[in-house]
Amino acid sequence: MSRGAVLGWTVGVATAALVVAGFALGLHVGNLHNGLIAASFSAVGLYVVRRRPGSREGWLFVAVGASHAVMFAGRQYGLHPGPLPGASWIGWVGVWPLPLVLVLVGVAVMCFPTGRLPARGWVPVVGVLAAVGFVLSVASALWPVEYGRTGLVAGHPLDLPGLPTADAFYGVARPIGYLLFQLTWVACVAVRVRRAHGDEARQLRWFLYAATVSAAVMVLGLAVWGSPVPGALTVPLLAVAAGAAILRYRLYDIDPVINKSLVFGAMATLVTLGYAVVATGVGRLVNGYGTLLSLLATGLVAVAFEPLRRRVQRLADRVVYGRRATPYEALARLSAHFTAPAGGLLDGICATVADAVGAREVMLWTGTVDGLRAVSVWPTTTPLPPGARTLADLSAVPVRHDGRLRGAITVTKAPGDPLSIGEQRLVGDLAAQAGLVLELRATAQRLVAAGDAARRRLERDLHDGAQQRLVTVAMELGGVVRLAKTLGAAEVAARAETVRRQLLEATAELREMARGLHPAVLTQDGLEAAIGFLADRSPLPVRLTVSVSRRLSAEVESTAYFVVSEGLTNAAKHSGADAVTVRVALVGASLITEVSDDGCGGAAVRAGSGLEGLADRLATLDARLTVDSGPAGTRLRTVIPCG
Repeated sequence: MSRGAVLGWTVGVATAALVVAGFALGLHVGNLHNGLIAASFSAVGLYVVRRRPGSREGWLFVAVGASHAVMFAGRQYGLHPGPLPGASWIGWVGVWPLPLVLVLVGVAVMCFPTGRLPARGWVPVVGVLAAVGFVLSVASALWPVEYGRTGLVAGHPLDLPGLPTADAFYGVARPIGYLLFQLTWVACVAVRVRRAHGDEARQLRWFLYAATVSAAVMVLGLAVWGSPVPGALTVPLLAVAAGAAILRYRLYDIDPVINKSLVFGAMATLVTLGYAVVATGVGRLVNGYGTLLSLLATGLVAVAFEPLRRRVQRLADRVVYGRRATPYEALARLSAHFTAPAGGLLDGICATVADAVGAREVMLWTGTVDGLRAVSVWPTTTPLPPGARTLADLSAVPVRHDGRLRGAITVTKAPGDPLSIGEQRLVGDLAAQAGLVLELRATAQRLVAAGDAARRRLERDLHDGAQQRLVTVAMELGGVVRLAKTLGAAEVAARAETVRRQLLEATAELREMARGLHPAVLTQDGLEAAIGFLADRSPLPVRLTVSVSRRLSAEVESTAYFVVSEGLTNAAKHSGADAVTVRVALVGASLITEVSDDGCGGAAVRAGSGLEGLADRLATLDARLTVDSGPAGTRLRTVIPCG
């Protein structure tokens, strides 16, 4: 057994013994919370440590529980009538450590859920709290300044001079110190909540919800019954919620619980107040509280209930989930995305749907009923699932245009928070707008494919037709030059030679023009040979890595070729680089294309630029162009799906 396990068992047995012995001495309401905190925090802390031995927060919980067990047992012993033997000293142990124990509790709260403070800057703050707690504890240990609030039967074991001064000091320092503790805890937790995201944010919501419920019950108990007992009975809820947050926070998200609790609590309060106001106020006006008045109050409250509930629900949604777009705002935002660069249009659709319904994840699929492939997702950090799905496999909203399926939208919300009827209708309306986008996108893909096909035909016609005829004419002129030289017509020979050179230059220019339309080497020999040809013709040294094991579709190959061509051209013209690195690799069902240089940077996708044309072309293939350009150089990167 490890040392940590031995220590845990030892502390657990000692804490249990102290708590059991304390309760055996009687039930004292004013000390009940110490016993509950000792039992609950020790049990939860030891369970967390057992499941995760390295959990610092678990050990902090164990320390909180053990310290409260000592205080609980000491006070229970000192409260027992008699007094019992040694009650002065044992009861004293249950009183004076209180300020230091509160500092320990504060550290556990400030470090939740990781066991570490949010930042190093909080370490001096904890040091100040510890110093304040130490001073207060020393004062409580030397003089009975805290005994008036404990009701201990046995007196303070020490009889030192200066009690009036100590009592006056403690009476001022205690409320100031305790207020400082509470404000510091709240500030630290607020900072942590603001910075938290992902799993830590969910853990904090569990704990804060339990703390809010406990505080509300405490206030209700004090206001209605004048007793802290109801609040004290909810203290174990804090420990249980904290343990669940550390170990099982993914079991059930707390957001729907908070949402429904806020609505229920607010409506209960409003209905009660409304009934009381109507019954009491109107009753005084008519000087009576009869059955008719009760029916009138009930009816008025019933009429106002549903409008109030809708308003409270919207407020709770905003508090828990943040501000969501109205249907009009959602459609307006989607329309605004239509004017954005093509590469972000599909992402804009997903983001708009997510913002409108408060979704955790929204995914856009394109294709046919039997072959839908994910092309965009919100949040963008979520990886796209590989492969294709059928519409029957997905719980999705179909995206149609002119009666034809263009894709689908899947929406994932928090557990226990399904799409309402209004949200389903809104997603359907957004899907109808997305259908137009996907139709335009499909049209753009067909136009790009048709343009590539036209360029290939033009390149072939130029190569096989006009170029061949010009070469033939150049050869005939060569024969004329030789004949003129033979017959002694030097002037004719010189003129013919000049015409022949001009014809050869025009043929070379035409060849370059045809290669720019669509390189024949790409069609004949594939992507690797075509990119190698670009590297050979580059005025800058090129470090080339091409790993493409098979031929790809004409659209993918030509797009990758033009990405490399544009990158090499920009590097040669604008970067002032010494070398360029080109990497083209087929990884799974994606073609990764990168062009990077060590130049001065400054490249960006601007209106009318070649990079904008590349970005638009890539968007038709569900790819996006990433431009990373700075003082260390420029990198163009894209991942083209080619499954």
